[in-house]
Amino acid sequence: HEKIYRKAMRKVYKFGGASVKDAQALANLGAILRKEEELPALIVVSAMGKMTNAFEKIVTSYCTHSPDLSSQINDIRRFHLAIIAPLFKNSTPVKNNLEDLLDQLRHFLSTNTNTATDFIYDQVVGFGELIATNIVSSYLNETGIVNTWLDVRDYIKTDASYRDAQVDWAATSRQISTLDPNKCYLTQGFLGADPGEHTTTLGREGSDYSAAIFAHCMAAESVTIWKDVAGVLNADPRYFEDTHLLTQISYREAIEMAFYGASVIHPKTLKPLENKNIPLYVRSFADPTKTGTTVSKGKALVPEVPCFILKQSQILLSISALDFSFMTAHNLSGIFSLLYAHRFKVNLIQNSALSFSVCVEDTFDNFATFLEAIKPAYKIRYWEGVSLYTIRHASEAALETIAQKGSVLLRQRIEDTVQIVVEPI
Repeated sequence: HEKIYRKAMRKVYKFGGASVKDAQALANLGAILRKEEELPALIVVSAMGKMTNAFEKIVTSYCTHSPDLSSQINDIRRFHLAIIAPLFKNSTPVKNNLEDLLDQLRHFLSTNTNTATDFIYDQVVGFGELIATNIVSSYLNETGIVNTWLDVRDYIKTDASYRDAQVDWAATSRQISTLDPNKCYLTQGFLGADPGEHTTTLGREGSDYSAAIFAHCMAAESVTIWKDVAGVLNADPRYFEDTHLLTQISYREAIEMAFYGASVIHPKTLKPLENKNIPLYVRSFADPTKTGTTVSKGKALVPEVPCFILKQSQILLSISALDFSFMTAHNLSGIFSLLYAHRFKVNLIQNSALSFSVCVEDTFDNFATFLEAIKPAYKIRYWEGVSLYTIRHASEAALETIAQKGSVLLRQRIEDTVQIVVEPI
């Protein structure tokens, strides 16, 4: 392959796990880059396929002293070797790199003394991105697309809030400013490093956010997220019929959709881009000839249709005082403190004189301890496994669609946004 030494354009590309899930997908990634007149300044890559889930199982096995731990690591090894084999004339250096990273993982698991699950999670799961980017970077260089591999932990600096790290923007900007704007770099999404140089993660699906961080600090021209969908749809086609591609979304509308849980764009991704007026493109890696969706200044939504956002596996809580007294600011302050302490993601709140309802996501499996903490002071009713539907630009027909999904437990409307909690049929 002829080496491509094009001057890098000030663009950031992000490729998700589905776009690097196997050897054929990597070949497609290379084809996309080869068609570009200039290479992007930075390429952000996620863990391959479902490897984040595989590494999460490693965490569970380690914390529960499961005998499956060794075989699970070997399964991860075999998965990546199967991708490497058809891609390289001489695969030895890439295989050696894989073995070295897995040895680092085993070393951590055998020497770690920190029992905090969130800390362990971040140190383990990050290997998915490190392995993936080493393979992708090596493959692109092998096929003539010259790039420099970066360890993102040297550039994105965070606090020590493991599994949901907060970016130290000043330190991160200083580090990223040292990059050569004329080179093409390839690095990991999702990861950062705390002041002690321990690996941190930016929250699930945080690779989009990683791309936005680099774009903001590099004053990039644009960010393109390459996904296995045509762009941003008005609903998830797995759960809704007759979906529509949204060709244009304003920053504000996209932030609202992300806030309510739209899965195509990570909630933290948009604000750093809006602050510097950097457009975001969501495009299909399966059909790169299509323009996809643009998120930028301009019309709120094109076409103007209702947008459906579904969040499953929610918990609906109805909380009232034991003595039937009013729910005052003092009560609510204590309740919110408990919700925060147990790291719940609050997706809906509704207050009345005698009760307070909240729909939460128990990402960190803290619901049982939360109940123990709140029951001495409050009467609690709760429904687990409920679904939360949010409809932006709701119409009567759209609301009727949701009413057919199950038993409606709660409904509220704020302007043209309606949220409905449903107990599935």
